[in-house]
Parts: sequence; C-alpha cells; structure tokens
Amino acid sequence: MFDKVLVANRGEIAVRVLTTLREMSIASVAVYSEVDAQALHVLSADEAVVLGDGAPEPAASYLHAERIIEAARVTGAQAIHPGYGFLSENADFAAQVTEAGLTFIGPPADVIAKLGNKTTARQILADAGVPIVPGMRATADDPAVLAEAAQDMGYPVLIKAAAGGGGKGMRVVQSADHLAEAASAASSEALSSFGDGSIYLEKYLDRPRHVEVQILADAHGNAIHLFERECSIQRRHQKIIEETPSCALNTDLRTRMGEAAVAAAKAVGYVNAGTVEFLLDSTGDFYFLEVNTRLQVEHPITEVTVGLDLVRHQLEIAAGSKLTLAQPDVSQRGHAIECRIYAEDPAADFMPCPGKVLYCRPATGPGVRFDAGIYPGAEVPVHYDPILGKLIVWAEDRPAAIARMIRALQDNVVLGVQTATELMIDILASEPFRDGDTNTRFLEDHFADWHPCEDGDAQARLGYVAADLSGVGHAGAADTLPGATKWPSPWQTLAHWTLRS
Repeated sequence: MFDKVLVANRGEIAVRVLTTLREMSIASVAVYSEVDAQALHVLSADEAVVLGDGAPEPAASYLHAERIIEAARVTGAQAIHPGYGFLSENADFAAQVTEAGLTFIGPPADVIAKLGNKTTARQILADAGVPIVPGMRATADDPAVLAEAAQDMGYPVLIKAAAGGGGKGMRVVQSADHLAEAASAASSEALSSFGDGSIYLEKYLDRPRHVEVQILADAHGNAIHLFERECSIQRRHQKIIEETPSCALNTDLRTRMGEAAVAAAKAVGYVNAGTVEFLLDSTGDFYFLEVNTRLQVEHPITEVTVGLDLVRHQLEIAAGSKLTLAQPDVSQRGHAIECRIYAEDPAADFMPCPGKVLYCRPATGPGVRFDAGIYPGAEVPVHYDPILGKLIVWAEDRPAAIARMIRALQDNVVLGVQTATELMIDILASEPFRDGDTNTRFLEDHFADWHPCEDGDAQARLGYVAADLSGVGHAGAADTLPGATKWPSPWQTLAHWTLRS
C-alpha cells in the first residue's frame, strides 16, 4: 500500500478522499490555488502545496498537470487521486503520472482514452452488443457535417462533449436554426472545462430515466457491479438528487443492466472504480450513454446501501490488490438518497452564488451523512463548480428515506450563500417524486415555475442575525487562521463562552 498520496482536486471530494487516507494511515498531500489557501481540503491534509504562482484559473491550477505532478515529486507522494472533474478523466494526465513513476488512482490511460471519448466508447460497446443511443460515431467541428447528421437523426438532437461529463458542453437543439450557435457554445464550454472542445451529436430521447451502474474492476481480470443509482432529477443536464435502488427496475432488469455494465468493463480491460450510465425508456429498454472513468459525485449512496468504502477499494486496486469480493458477495440493504448542496439560486435558473459561508450546521441523526467542503467563514470562489457538499440519508425503505431526507434538509443549515434546499424539499414532498414518476425532464414538467415561499427566507434572516451576534459573521475561521495547514480552533470559531467546572 502507498505511504503518501496526493489528492489532485478541491472541495468536498478532496475532503472525502482525505478522510479515507487518514483512516488507512496514509499520509496526504493537498494542492491549491491562492483563493483556496484556507479551504477545508487544505486544512484537512497533512501537507499542502500551492500550484505554481497560485493563480485561481483552473488552467493554471487544478488543470495544470505538470504542476500537480511536480507537487507529488516534491512531497514524495507515490500516487495521485484525481477525485472527479478537472483532470480525473484526462488520459494524457494519467499517462504523465505513470511516466513520472507515480501511480494514477484510476483506470489506465489507454482505457480512459477509449472510454473518455464518448464516440470511441459508443463504438466499442456497440461492437460488444451493448445497446447505444442513435448518434454520431465520430466528433466533428464542421457545421455542415453536424447539420447533415442532425438532419439524418431528426430533431431534437443533443450536442455532447466527447470528453468529460457533468453536463458541461451539452446542449439540446430543437431545430436547424439553432444548431450552429449551440454547437459553438458547447465546444467552447467543453474546451474550458476539459481542455478538449470536441463535440458530437446524439438523438435526444425525450423524458427517459437516467440510471447508472457502479462497477469495480481489478488488474487481474475481475469485475463486479454494485447495483444501480437513479439520477433522473437534473438541472442543466447535471444531477441534483440521486437515489438507490431505482424504483423503475425489477429483479430481471437490474440483473441485465448490471451484467451489461460488467461486460462493458471487461470489453475495454477496465481497472478501478467506474460508472456505466444508461438511459431507460418507458418500455424498459435501456441504452448505453457513457462510462465515467472516475469516482462519481453520488458514490456515497452506493456506499451506504452495500456497506463498502469505494475510495478504499480504489486505493487497494491501484496498489495492485485483487478484488476481495465476488458478485454473489455484494447485496443492497435499504434505500438511500443524496441531495447535492450547491451555492446557487434555483429561482434564477440556478445561477451560481459565490460568497462567504457565514454559518453552517450539518444535519445529524440516524442514517444521515453530510460530505462537505466548507466550514463557517469559508469562501466559495467564483472560479470553480459551486458544490458545497452532499447530504446523504439511508433508511429501511424509500418512503422512510424520503421522510428522513426532508427532515435532514430542514436541519442542514448553510447561511451566507444561496442554496436550493427549499426546492429539493418541495421535490421530495411532491406526489410525482413519491410515486417514483421521475425522468430527466422532471424539473421542467413539474417545477418550471417554482419560486420560494414569500416567507421562505425568514428563518435564514434569523440565522444571519444569530450568526452575526455570535461573531461568526465578523471573525470567521477563514479570517483568523494563522496558517494554511491548521484546522480552525474553537477559540477562533466559537462565540461567547464560559469555562465551567
């Protein structure tokens, strides 16, 4: 096993990986840009290295492969965990890590290249007999080529980035009049997010479910699946609420989708953790969408229902160990739901809302987990994805999990930045969600005109006052920390206190 691992990411996913490293007694290294000097992932690591001159732009920091690898060399890290986003699905980065004599905690570079490019992946899996969504088999930047492909498929079509994921570089186009403009915008966004502006077209399927299957595979030819996650509640093609198991799957369909995911992994010689994503239509037919060659944001709901630490398995597989589990050894128990907590305004088309976290108090109680990258006084910078954390609940069945999540959302307090908590409570309480009648157009169909209650921010206003009176708003941890490698102490973050015997 490794003695020291560098985490090439930030925010809640970096903190999540660092937690497992600490449990495994593996020394950790964080990297950061100047705006993240006092971010929680920096405070949580054993060591922290500023990337280059500290410039906050992703290209100069978390997307700068050479600087990250140099940080690993300088600190003596033996392996690099990429988290998700940034360089996690960049085959060139994985190759550079290996060439530097380090271990990339993820699939081999050639597998990432095959599956990270969605057109290549579609071809490979189609040849392996996995059903795929109709679409282009190669990328194109010529508007005439795109227009011809769209005409052949029939509108509406979906423009997708060939590299990356998370809804970046994706546009739905309803008619030929808007294709060229949408293609240019999608390519530009993909280039900014992943360093690759390649795009292609797929036929847009109206109102399918988005169901994905978690896989684990080692370098010895063993592969298993850890069941599915339902990820249909999305905004701007990015998931915000996920659950497992999916209420749309019966035993037969679950088995077939799991087997298809494992077959996909074996077809490309997959190693480490990954996710095979499918679209499921109303008739029960499913189609391959893409493979995410990394840990997913929503991995915790799989962890709590199967009882495994996926990051630990990633580390063990990367260190050369065989899988300790066979498919019959894995089973699900209960039901889990995850809500992503972003700094964004759902009433303003989910506009990011960066700023300072004045106060936060995670929900607690049986079956509740909050994976966060914030603390009172932390800054949410404008330069990166505004995710603050993920609220995860587990319960014996789906109705109990929904009730627990609603309670947890009500108890999970984040003040100083706007979040979509109130919207998510309304979604979970809605009849269509409770009935399991979900699809990728759920928000457009049921919450297109959603607005917060007129007095919905009254509690928040009271919270601001309480935070202000306690001093959190005046002297938060981020204002008073003496250095970037110390946790905020109680003497800095607590309000008026009295020592009592």
